[in-house]
Amino acid sequence: MNATKGQPVNVTNEAAPAADPPGLDVAGLGRWLAREHPGLTGDGPLRAALITGGRSNLTYRVDGARVPLVLRRPPLGHVLSTAHDMRREHRVISVLRGIIPVPPTVDVADDTEADEVTGTVFFVMEHVAGRVMSHPRMNAAWTPGGLHRLGIELAEVLADLHAVDPGAVGLGDFGRPEGYLTRQMKTWRRQYDASRSREQPALDSLQDRLAASIPEDGGRSGIVHGDYRLDNVLVDGTPGEPRIAAVLDWEMATLGDPLVDLGMLGVYWRIRALAGGEIAAGAVDEEAGYPAFAEVADAYAARAGITVPDLSWYRAFACYKLAVILEGIHYRYTGGQTVGAGFDAIGAVVAPLAEEGLWISSRTK
Repeated sequence: MNATKGQPVNVTNEAAPAADPPGLDVAGLGRWLAREHPGLTGDGPLRAALITGGRSNLTYRVDGARVPLVLRRPPLGHVLSTAHDMRREHRVISVLRGIIPVPPTVDVADDTEADEVTGTVFFVMEHVAGRVMSHPRMNAAWTPGGLHRLGIELAEVLADLHAVDPGAVGLGDFGRPEGYLTRQMKTWRRQYDASRSREQPALDSLQDRLAASIPEDGGRSGIVHGDYRLDNVLVDGTPGEPRIAAVLDWEMATLGDPLVDLGMLGVYWRIRALAGGEIAAGAVDEEAGYPAFAEVADAYAARAGITVPDLSWYRAFACYKLAVILEGIHYRYTGGQTVGAGFDAIGAVVAPLAEEGLWISSRTK
C-alpha cells in the first residue's frame, strides 16, 4: 500500500510474496493481533509480504485478518537516532484522519523487548485501495484531463494540511516552528556526516551555501509532511476523475515552515530528468496531462490564500535533503544492510541532485 520515503527509485504497489518476509515474524504478528485486537482476527493464519520498493522504513501488506492491514517498521540497519520514529508517524496519521486523506490507524506497539513481531517499535493501519503512481506508464489508466486535476488536487491537499492548526488537533507539541530551518540544516548535516563513505564535493558545497542563506523566521508555520510527492499518495477513482485516496509516509512530519513541502514537491516534479530516467520514481509527465509546476504552485497559493512564494532556497534545500537521504541509503547498501533490488544505482543520483541544488541556489532572485 505504501510508497517510500525520500527515494527516487522504482517503486510499485505490488507486494512481493514471502512466507516470512525479512524483518517481520508473521506468526508473532498473529499472536499480537489476537491478544491486542481480537476483533480484527480472521479465520486462518496471517499472510504478509514486503511491499516492493521499501528503501527506508519497511512496509508490509498483511492479509488474513478481518480486513487487509499494513504494518510499518524501521529499516533493518543503520537507524539514525532522530529518524524512523514509528510513534510520531502513527500519531500524526491518527490525528489527521478526517481532515485530509490518510489511512485509518489500528495501533502502535513497542516490540523491542518482547521481540515477538519485529523487535522494534511498529505500527499497524488499515490497507487503503489505490495505486502508487511510481512510473509514467501508470498514467495510461487516467485521461489527460484527469491527470491535470490530480496535479492540482495534490497541491490543494498540501495547502489543506498546512492550514491545520496544530494546537487545535493536539499536535501543539509535535515540533518547534521557531528556528525550524536552522535545525533542519543541523539535522541533515548530522545525517550526512553519519553516512559518509566517499567524497561528495558538490553536496558539501550545497550544504555550505544553504547554511549561509537560511530564510529568516517570521513566515507561516504548520504541520510539515517532510516528503510530499505524487508517489507518496495513493490514487483511486475513475479514468477521468482520479482522486487522492490517502497521503502516505509521514515519518519526517513535524511543525515548521510549510514551504519546505512545496519545495520538495517542486524537485520531485522533475525528478526523473534529474536522476536519469528509469532510476527515478514518479509518474509526472506534463505531456501526459499533468500541469506545469508553476501551475501547481499557483493552485497551492490560491488554496492557501497567499501570494505565490519564492521557492529558490526551498527547492535547493529539497535537493540537498534528498541527496543526503540517498547517500544514507548508499551507505546502507555498501554495508549490506538493505532489503530489495535497485540499491546499486542509488548512489549515482546523489551528485546530480547536489548540482541541481547548486544551480537553483545560484539563480538571481
